[in-house]
Amino acid sequence: MLKRTLLALPLVALLSTSLLVGCDDKKETAAKPQEKILRVGTNPTFAPFEFQGKDAELTGFDMDLIRAIGKQMGYKVELHNLAFDGLIPAIATGNIDMAIAGMTINEDRKKQVNFSVPYYTSGLIILVNPDNNEVKSLDDLKGKRIGVQLGTTGAFKAATVPDAKVVTFNNSDEQFLELSNKGVDACINDHPVVAYYLVQGGKGKMIGNVMEEESYGIALKKGNDELTKKVNDAIAELKKNGEFDKIHKKWFGA
Repeated sequence: MLKRTLLALPLVALLSTSLLVGCDDKKETAAKPQEKILRVGTNPTFAPFEFQGKDAELTGFDMDLIRAIGKQMGYKVELHNLAFDGLIPAIATGNIDMAIAGMTINEDRKKQVNFSVPYYTSGLIILVNPDNNEVKSLDDLKGKRIGVQLGTTGAFKAATVPDAKVVTFNNSDEQFLELSNKGVDACINDHPVVAYYLVQGGKGKMIGNVMEEESYGIALKKGNDELTKKVNDAIAELKKNGEFDKIHKKWFGA
């Protein structure tokens, strides 16, 4: 999984506001008269935040979170599948009310949209085998074999380690398999990717602190402070009542 900040490639896709046709989402988005609707854009190619599950249903951490936010606000959530680089234009033109898609809050984007309070802090983490007590930080990887996913910020970070042998893989599955086979001493990848791998039963342990921290936020139309406040209040309430922690634990563990 490529990071959505520095390295995500633009998707070659027409801007579309069509709703995904998964069976469950059809039921979910069939609005009753008088219901208040939140039109939410996403790009379901970023597991475990948003991706297509069984029968093309939208699933993932972001999807569970935005549905909980909508429920807290008293709105029905209507999901729209868009190209990632089409989300902000769709907000600006009013085709959607907001977007949640593992979108990093940065200064360039803040000039174009409002952002909610950060709901997730991402970054890089080191993964080693459970029996590895030698590696405790990035410095301990000097001269070691480091597995990385091709073209990611994890690969760039590994390249800064003196005398390290950086071994690249096409995807995280290959990377983690090589670690379990002890073909590499450690892996560097996005924290949520590693956390999701462990929650799914993968073997290993995360060590050190999260590196290159960045925060994800929900994007809304520039100047729509009223709706932004409602979203922020909903996030605060979900954290207060334990629902946010429940969703986080489901996808990333405790």
